Amino acid sequence: MLTLKIKDLYKNFGSTEVLKKINLDIEEGSFLVLLGPSGCGKSTLLNIIAGLETIDKGSVFIDDYDVSKVEPKDRNIAMVFQSYALYPSMTVRENMIFGLKQAKTPKDKIEQQLEKVSNFLKVDELLNRKPSQLSGGQRQRTAMGRALVREPRIFLFDEPLSNLDAKLRVEMRHEIKKLYTTLKATMVYVTHDQVEAMSLASKIAVMNQGIIQQLDEPQTIYDKPNSLFVADFIGSPSMNFIQGIIRKDSQSVIFTPNNENNINIDLTHYKFKNNFQDGQQIVLGLRPEYVSNTENTNKYAKKLSLKPTIIETTGFDKNVTFDFAGSEIIGRFTPNSGVKLNKSHDVYFDLSQISIFNTKTELRL
Repeated sequence: MLTLKIKDLYKNFGSTEVLKKINLDIEEGSFLVLLGPSGCGKSTLLNIIAGLETIDKGSVFIDDYDVSKVEPKDRNIAMVFQSYALYPSMTVRENMIFGLKQAKTPKDKIEQQLEKVSNFLKVDELLNRKPSQLSGGQRQRTAMGRALVREPRIFLFDEPLSNLDAKLRVEMRHEIKKLYTTLKATMVYVTHDQVEAMSLASKIAVMNQGIIQQLDEPQTIYDKPNSLFVADFIGSPSMNFIQGIIRKDSQSVIFTPNNENNINIDLTHYKFKNNFQDGQQIVLGLRPEYVSNTENTNKYAKKLSLKPTIIETTGFDKNVTFDFAGSEIIGRFTPNSGVKLNKSHDVYFDLSQISIFNTKTELRL
């Protein structure tokens, strides 16, 4: 069953087209993350779902009912804001039950919901405190509790963790995932952090310049990005890109990197999504984890001798940068690899998980 449907939606701010023909079908119980850089339209889309922004063209349906012109309070949604949006003069208890009181919910129902949610979020000992007496994580739990007590049809999250420090952000991300796993509710979550998106979502909509570039499960988007933009935006470090020429005959497909005419890479195993021409310029994409010092004996491995130019230690691995074919290539080496700057090392390219893109259209081949 579809909980949320967005059909042919457009939104302009003056002469600027912010959203362009957005179409989304969200199944009940889905966790959809709207992911993209600043200014891509993701928060505008969330505000339209909430009823906080008008639509120039198109429709928004909740449970098959067109809510495009329905007031926010009548859409049966709850929103958790980036700024928490707590009333400073109210206690945690008063903030959490404010929406229920406005809806004239019976007192016994209010107390029942408050007890259930405050226990679940572990804020029951904070109910008599004011927001100024809370930490960032406690304020975020209070904001989430205010949404949870209403038992809405859809939860909307607008970059709720961006104001937290790195450690607390990880903890709260875990809490939100646990919340979703427990409730099985429909959630729409906006972020520019691709780690948040990958770890939380059941589906990700990658947005750029008002367009949904790709809508799919997180692992599919990571393994098979359908454009150069998606491939570059997802992953940290992002995907390596090698430009070159592709040639084919009756039996094989060979890639030769630009500026490396003596290196040929066999791509015969790759399953092409679209046709290409012999001698066409393409971009070969390879994730850093498939460029390593671990000897690879599978038939899709390519061994090269390369010199590192930058070594970045993370603790659990080392991100090693090489100059190759006129561009930088980043690999992930083991912590005890003994890799040294400007010394040649054996580097193994695992070509079993490559992506190939059309240089002109920037779309996946």
